[in-house]
Amino acid sequence: MLVYEALQIGLRNQLWRWPPDKFSSELEFPHGGSVPGFELQGNRRGSLKAVTHLLRVRLLGCDSSADCSFEFFMTTTLAHQLADYACALQFEELSLEVVHEVKRRVIDSLGCALGAWKEEPCRIARQITSEFSAKRGSTIVGTSHKAPPDWAAFANGCCIRYFDYNDTYLSKEPAHPSDNISAALAVAESFGATGPELITAIALAYEVQCRFCDAASIRARGWDHVTYGAFSTALACARLMNLDPDRTRHAVNIAGVAGAAMRQARVGELSHWKGVAFATAARHGVYSALLARAGMTGPGPIFEGQMGFEKQLGVSLGNLGEKFAVPLPTSEHGPAAMILKTSIKYWPAEYHSQSAIEAALFLRKEITDLARVKSVTIESHDAAVEIIGSEPEKWKPNTRETADHSLPYITAIALIDGDVTNKQFEPERFADPQVWRFLETVKVKRNAELSAIYPDAVANIVHVDLDDGRQLTRRVDYPLGHAKNRLKDSEVEKKFFALVSPTIGEERARGIVDLVWKLDEAKNVDGLIKAVDMKQK
Repeated sequence: MLVYEALQIGLRNQLWRWPPDKFSSELEFPHGGSVPGFELQGNRRGSLKAVTHLLRVRLLGCDSSADCSFEFFMTTTLAHQLADYACALQFEELSLEVVHEVKRRVIDSLGCALGAWKEEPCRIARQITSEFSAKRGSTIVGTSHKAPPDWAAFANGCCIRYFDYNDTYLSKEPAHPSDNISAALAVAESFGATGPELITAIALAYEVQCRFCDAASIRARGWDHVTYGAFSTALACARLMNLDPDRTRHAVNIAGVAGAAMRQARVGELSHWKGVAFATAARHGVYSALLARAGMTGPGPIFEGQMGFEKQLGVSLGNLGEKFAVPLPTSEHGPAAMILKTSIKYWPAEYHSQSAIEAALFLRKEITDLARVKSVTIESHDAAVEIIGSEPEKWKPNTRETADHSLPYITAIALIDGDVTNKQFEPERFADPQVWRFLETVKVKRNAELSAIYPDAVANIVHVDLDDGRQLTRRVDYPLGHAKNRLKDSEVEKKFFALVSPTIGEERARGIVDLVWKLDEAKNVDGLIKAVDMKQK
């Protein structure tokens, strides 16, 4: 590592700052005199950021005309910590609650994937992916075709995400962590992983992505949340490939150096890419792990470096590394338990609208004639307003992607139809002129109280003003499926059957669910993959 690079590495866990004279005195130079190109990079009062737990620094091969490099023996870069954690995590250490929750999310994700299987972006992804084959490939969900695992992760990820019906985690940065499952499932099949190994990798991916979301928000700086997914999928895949810590770290480095995604995917009139962005990150995560497995090295330190993640995205990840300490920290629910803080969607729409849907459906029962509705006001929190309730396109949605990310449309259609299913996001419904006229009466307002309790609660208040002067009001803080208002197993299954049974029948749908509930006993995932073949007779 070049001297100037070493001196500009920020503290991973910053405990102190060394002044330049102290830092210089700690270095042992085998040659006398000054070192060419050695320039202290200072901050206020000339103090210098240093690397914690710097075990040894040695100047190599330096003379008056040569470039000078340092060999650093560091143990605290975030990539090192993530790699050590991923390799240390064992299935036996996961709590029963975490194992059970992973199974619920696999059921939910497969339901979302099979339910959206025929949708246009899913068909496009499947068509392209089907042009490639691989001996040690992974199956494209709903088919028997085996493609390279990174491509399979992409095609399957598109299906899991497209209906905007898979799970959610809300923090400084929101996410849909079950997006990771497409990558984990693809690599588990390709490398012959057991059911317990797959469960461990999925729990690991949830842990990593959710912890990153807790550490820093990147959307306000123009970057999409799926950027974090490149790291989580790379680590999950490295775990399934049984990579050692060194190669796992390089998988993280490779994933990070080319994994930043633009937030443009989720502003204005939304396109197919809204549902494809994480599938691309998942594909990149698989690819990064495959390269690292073969011995490819990646640039580091990827997070703290002079041109690394924190510098380029303009964020600080703070003490994130402490969350991935080895030996694994003890807690009530054991290691890798962040999945228990995530939420399952009850309705196929952007998560910040879920409580508005529930409120609107409650009020709908009290409205005998929609013609009597004079106006609708939605009081919401800042995140909802900024993401799904402020742009003019949200009042006149022209695409499904815009409709299921429109707080005014989602709330209005719940009032109008008394239900929110995939049918409410078909073009003939969201572009109906009568619906658009109703939307002219809908207003979205910020509510400081609701913003203050976010993300612990994802609250909305819906007011409906009638022509007789009455106002109907309903507030919901924790919608159905929220981590604090969890769905029962039977309700998770009901959602799955509603998405899948119309296509493959109840008997086959039941068989898939039964296989997932026994995933911790499976020697491999082949039986599950075969069961979700849409063309199987």
